[in-house]
This record gives sequence, structure tokens and C-alpha cells, in this order.
Amino acid sequence: MSLIRSPKDFWSGVIYLAAALFGLIVGSDYPMGRAGQMGPGYFPIILSSLLLVFGIATLARAFIVPGEQVTKFALKPALLIVGSVVLFGLLVERAGFIIAMFASILMSASASREFRFEWSAALGLIAFIAAGALLFVKALGVPMPLVGSWFNAG
Repeated sequence: MSLIRSPKDFWSGVIYLAAALFGLIVGSDYPMGRAGQMGPGYFPIILSSLLLVFGIATLARAFIVPGEQVTKFALKPALLIVGSVVLFGLLVERAGFIIAMFASILMSASASREFRFEWSAALGLIAFIAAGALLFVKALGVPMPLVGSWFNAG
């Protein structure tokens, strides 16, 4: 009898922990700052720390609560999700926050089988991008251009 009672939770926990450790390692190279004046390492460290807690909890759950077996790995959706994060990173300086968010959200949404164009979803997308621009770029002062160098005249 295996100690792992929920293989799906086990592998989810491993993925969470791997992503958290990667974020902590990369984020540790940047100045942390503080809540009132965040440095470039603040968000990755906080987010990675939370992900680490979720990973530990999910991994512990795998040994306690019976769950499902892993049937197959959905490679295409996983690549679309990871690719959308990479796409954001590649676009944000050149195209700006607005275009990078738009492309990243559409790419990650296309990972779902239920993805299709709807006007209500398009309005939600616009509202989400506007809220992100207001929160991160304007209110928190994260140094990202709203409109990138591709669109600047000169």
C-alpha cells in the first residue's frame, strides 16, 4: 500500500513547490523593499511564499485524504498557460502593459475547452486590464510602461 493517498494532490503539491522555490530563488536577487515602498523582489517573494504554503498544504493533503489517480497530463493547456506568462514577459517592455496583458490573458484563456468569444467576456477582459493598469502601474508605481516602445513615435 502506498503512502500517497491522492496522487493528483501529490503532483500538484510538487509543482507548486517547484514554482515557489524557483520564484524565491529568482526573487531573492532583487531588493525587497517594504509594503509601503515595494522593491522589485517584493511581489515575487510574497507570491512565492504563499505558493510555498499552498504547496506544503497540498502535499500534506496527498498523504491524508484519499483522492484521484493521475490519468493523463494535459500538455497543450499547460504549455498555453506557461507560454502566456512568457509572452507577457517578452511583450511588456516593447508593447506595454495593456497589449501584454491582452495577449497573455487571451492565450491563457484559450487553454480551456470552453473558450469562445463572448462580448461579456470581452468587456470583463477590458475591465480587468484597466484595473490592473490602475492598480499596478498607477497606484503601486510598478515600473511598466502602459504603452511600449513599439508604439512611441520617434
